[in-house]
Amino acid sequence: MVNDRSRDIGEFVPAPDDDMIICRCEEITKGEIRSAVHDGMYTLTDIRRFLRTGMGLCQGQTCAKLVKGIVSRELGVSPADLEPATARAPMRPIEMKVMANDLNEEVAKHE
Repeated sequence: MVNDRSRDIGEFVPAPDDDMIICRCEEITKGEIRSAVHDGMYTLTDIRRFLRTGMGLCQGQTCAKLVKGIVSRELGVSPADLEPATARAPMRPIEMKVMANDLNEEVAKHE
């Protein structure tokens, strides 16, 4: 099983390209992802929660496949065997006054 944390995947061995940026939005490197896997984060959701990969402005459009490939190689499994990370719609902060204006307009329509 892919997320069986009792499996021994070996010790983390630094690689020459570990400083390569994989998630540009959050500035996460290949080495950080590889290290997280060796620290026991075997799912894409674990990696996302710990490192914030795929949580930047692009919402994983740029890095999701790269992260999946790195995790699968470290675990020695096919990328298809990894459970996909939970997808969420992109959200943007909204000021309360915008919501208040919408509410005021709605109330005015019904008066």
